[in-house]
Amino acid sequence: MEQTMRNFFLFLSKNKPMTKLAKKYGLRFGAGRFVAGSSIDQAVEAIRQLNSQNLVVTIDYLGEFVDNEQEANEMALECVEAIRAIGREKLKSQLSLKMTSMGLDLSEDVVMKNMRMILEEATKQDVFVTIDMEDYSRCGKTIEIFKRLKSEYDNIGTVIQAYLYRTEKDIEELNAYSPNLRLVKGAYKESPEVAFPDKKDVDDNFKKIIKMHLLNGNYTAIATHDDVMIDYTKKLVEEHNIPRDQFEFQMLFGICVERQHELVKEGYKMRVYVPYGTDWYGYFMRRLAERPANVAFVLKGVLKK
Repeated sequence: MEQTMRNFFLFLSKNKPMTKLAKKYGLRFGAGRFVAGSSIDQAVEAIRQLNSQNLVVTIDYLGEFVDNEQEANEMALECVEAIRAIGREKLKSQLSLKMTSMGLDLSEDVVMKNMRMILEEATKQDVFVTIDMEDYSRCGKTIEIFKRLKSEYDNIGTVIQAYLYRTEKDIEELNAYSPNLRLVKGAYKESPEVAFPDKKDVDDNFKKIIKMHLLNGNYTAIATHDDVMIDYTKKLVEEHNIPRDQFEFQMLFGICVERQHELVKEGYKMRVYVPYGTDWYGYFMRRLAERPANVAFVLKGVLKK
């Protein structure tokens, strides 16, 4: 039943007509729990509150299915505005973005132009930028663009997904770049030809790449709500005397909030992934797919209205 629900919500996440309806009618039906409003001003308020609780942040201006260069350029300008807001308000925040929203599916020229514009502003404001990973069909292109940009800018990282067979090789090849990587299990529906179909194999690979990247001496963001993975990381860093300034934990806005505060109290850096914007539908559907408890929460909220 759980896998059926996951597949259903992942299917909905790619539905373009539903995405357009969601943008039109705004943050309703429980999405506000996971999305910090539709504007940068609302996101800034959320970041301030999190910073006051000793939580650091990465914000993401949500956007999917960019169909033309004008939309990609507008998305890039929104990212620049977000970076300026972080600098102006002196927030403890980074920026995350998707390559498709920058024009990845349009042309290399468009995506590189937009990324360089963003990274130039991020360099001025001393803001770190993470390239989010998307589905398998875009994985290789995203990594190649990251390598090119990493040779030009220091303030850039990307995301590696444990459920892909190619991931161990990617970690090995990226080590030459001393990369700052966010390690995740993965949230897209993929073919068993390219991704581990069984949870145990994904978990085992997640542990493997956490260990690989940390022992390579690179900065590692362990993005998970799984206590098993969190405890594994704690034991690993203690066993190998890895300093706490070489890694951090990351969790999603609105999920496992108490656990986030516990990790801060224990002295770990805890970063909250805070999305905002009107194009929230695809992100919201993937959050429902990841955790059945999220579905129950949303239904409870809707019935109360």
